[in-house]
Amino acid sequence: MRRPAHVWGGIAAIIVSIVVFIIPFVFIVITAVKDKRESSLRSFAWPTEWHFWDNLVEVITTRDYMLVLAFLNSSILTIASVALLVVLGAMVGFVLQRRPSAWTNAANFLVLAGLIIPPAVVPTIWVLQGLNLFKTLHGLILVEVAYGLSFSVLLFRAFVATIPRELDEAAIIDGAGPLRVFFTIILPLLRPVVVTVVVVQAVAIFNDFTNPLYYLPGAKNVTVQLTLYNFQSVFDTSYNLLFTNILLITIPPLLVYIFFSRQIVAGMSAGAVKG
Repeated sequence: MRRPAHVWGGIAAIIVSIVVFIIPFVFIVITAVKDKRESSLRSFAWPTEWHFWDNLVEVITTRDYMLVLAFLNSSILTIASVALLVVLGAMVGFVLQRRPSAWTNAANFLVLAGLIIPPAVVPTIWVLQGLNLFKTLHGLILVEVAYGLSFSVLLFRAFVATIPRELDEAAIIDGAGPLRVFFTIILPLLRPVVVTVVVVQAVAIFNDFTNPLYYLPGAKNVTVQLTLYNFQSVFDTSYNLLFTNILLITIPPLLVYIFFSRQIVAGMSAGAVKG
């Protein structure tokens, strides 16, 4: 009996997913439980002795608990950036969809340009230095918001288009101002796309490596991705500690995706299906 083509396609997709995602993660876990000598072989061989607890303690305590400071900095950076992206993205998307004007086309062009044009590192550093925001956490928060705002605006605008205008008009007739209409009527209805933006942007910002490297140098400003430098150098790399560190900083985004995968898909597709 022949299997339908879509069944074979699903099987192929599962196999590709296992190869791309599961096998590397298994390799990370196996390497993280080895000692330095066995981990240097970089093989899938089972460890002769488990050293995960020793590796974990050494990773956490390295350089005066730098990983703990890094988790704190990354948490502050992620929470603040995502909060601004949700509020600003929702407000801009609402205005572009509900209040078209002579500036709408220009605003749409800027939103699309933010997705297409790659960021310029050196001019951004000059601007941050001019504003005394270089090497500061709040300066990097503004950078993350600027880089992620276009994507958020597009999602919010598509979803706002599915909300009936009659709700706005009824609230205005009752005497509600623009801010009250947005925060009490529109924003609660944007919950699916808010969850999508929060999860997608939180994972992207938490895992960001290049922006903290460029705009937030210094040991006190370290984020979780930059702690990988603690265990690798030109002449020597402690692969057991390096992969233990990778495992620790991979778990939070992985849990977020596992628990919110359905909400991500729903928020990404709602505007496209209904709009």
